Amino acid sequence: METQTIQISGMSLIGGNRSARKGAGFHGVNPTNNAELQPVFYSATMEEIEQAVTLAVAAAPVLARLSGRERARLLRKIAENMTAAGAAIIERANLETGLPQARLQGELTRTTNQLKLFADVLDEGSWVGARIDDADEQRKPTRRPDIRSMSRPLGPVVVFGASNFPIAFSVAGGDVASALAAGNPVIVKAHPAHPGTSEVVGRIVQQALEQCGLPAGAFALLFDAGIEVGTALVQHPAIRAVGFTGSVSGGTALMRLASGRPEPIPCYAEMGSTNPVFILPNAMRKRNSELAQALQASFTASSGQMCTKPGIVFVPEEDAGDFTAALQSGVNILGPFGMLTPGIAEKYDHAIQQRLNENAVHHVAGKHTITEGCAAGSPIVFSVPLGDFVAHPELEEEIFGPTTLLVHYGAGDDLLKAAEGLGGHLTATIHGTENDLSNFDDLVRILETKAGRIVFNGFPTGVEVNHAMVHGGPFPATSDSRTTSVGTLAIERFVRPLCYQDFPDTALPQELQRANPLGIMRLVNGNLTRDGQAGS
Repeated sequence: METQTIQISGMSLIGGNRSARKGAGFHGVNPTNNAELQPVFYSATMEEIEQAVTLAVAAAPVLARLSGRERARLLRKIAENMTAAGAAIIERANLETGLPQARLQGELTRTTNQLKLFADVLDEGSWVGARIDDADEQRKPTRRPDIRSMSRPLGPVVVFGASNFPIAFSVAGGDVASALAAGNPVIVKAHPAHPGTSEVVGRIVQQALEQCGLPAGAFALLFDAGIEVGTALVQHPAIRAVGFTGSVSGGTALMRLASGRPEPIPCYAEMGSTNPVFILPNAMRKRNSELAQALQASFTASSGQMCTKPGIVFVPEEDAGDFTAALQSGVNILGPFGMLTPGIAEKYDHAIQQRLNENAVHHVAGKHTITEGCAAGSPIVFSVPLGDFVAHPELEEEIFGPTTLLVHYGAGDDLLKAAEGLGGHLTATIHGTENDLSNFDDLVRILETKAGRIVFNGFPTGVEVNHAMVHGGPFPATSDSRTTSVGTLAIERFVRPLCYQDFPDTALPQELQRANPLGIMRLVNGNLTRDGQAGS
């Protein structure tokens, strides 16, 4: 796809075509000057929603029958097309989000690499988890049947684009890549904060489907300025699963819709997280200035608009003086940071004002200023004694923006009790020495129940995309702590196990056939092997 030929129409993409201009209109907004961007985007109508779902239902059995290598080809083609159109994607994303081009280039590379990583998993093939228990004709008193199982796709999946990652968690991001890899059609509800970016990438996905000779109904992109389209999609009886990245309020609303249907479906929502950091005494004494600088870089990265931003930092009361002074000197010279949308900036300002008015909380660093004519937020650091933090559980709630809360602790037992009282988070971080870990020997055990990823002597911002990554956690970090939205394990959200009993070999999927024609790793009679089986 030639970058210069991409034209943004403002219309939903359904079945390889564009929708009509019938729904309510809205604009993208440039957050650096709050100016409306052209063109007008048109919300999908109920008829268009039905059309997209009908086409997805028709495409589902076609995708399910594809081999892993055929689906891998589609993912690689999407990645190839995105790379070719990279300049157009980044240019529009920069206009709609204000994110620097270098950050967006990194996000584009992460997205294309993610697609190619899933393609590699499909090529290798063992991800299906094939299990085989051979028949035992001699078993008494009854014969043991031949039982074979593997993962199979769910069917049409709805994915909601995220506000803070217009490429990596949007139209061709992690949820879409993993759902397509699993063999499911995908309908994306574009985020209204970056509709033009969504359309550019959506058209790239459409083109990849055409190039691979696959049904156009395997992908649709629907616009909506509000919640009507998303609500209708989640409630549609043909939709089999939901992927969402966003706020706790948005995620829990979708969870209720998904579970309240006559036939409930899974809703995989990544939501709020303040990602607690625990700085233990010896680490603080040895590295106070270094830790202050690293914390500042972490909680202000991307203007604090990252799901892994450290929003709570537990610091030892006796040893925190130099650390706090270093943090103050660094933060106090910072100006306002650009925010993704005027709405996000307004919510951030409101949350900061509430915290400034909270008697238990102390303002440590940064100046609260209102910036006119653009979406911006000032970096602010607060502090609170451990006892007051425990007494005010609302202080654990996420504030989306460049702020963090220092929680001063004294006795180690009190810190452990506070850790036990935390809710679920995407990450938890410990800074310490071996001696610290010995003195706080229960802290890791406690945090294992509170987070999906525990970081040692680092900071949680930045999520590697690989096989081992877990980007999830107990509620309210996610709706299902058994899953991840990043890494190749994410594919498991969009499949279900299916068992075949006493099937003739030729009627089985290749993954389960006796000769193991794909050469994948399988669990055969309790033993992992790539070998085929004797007999026919």
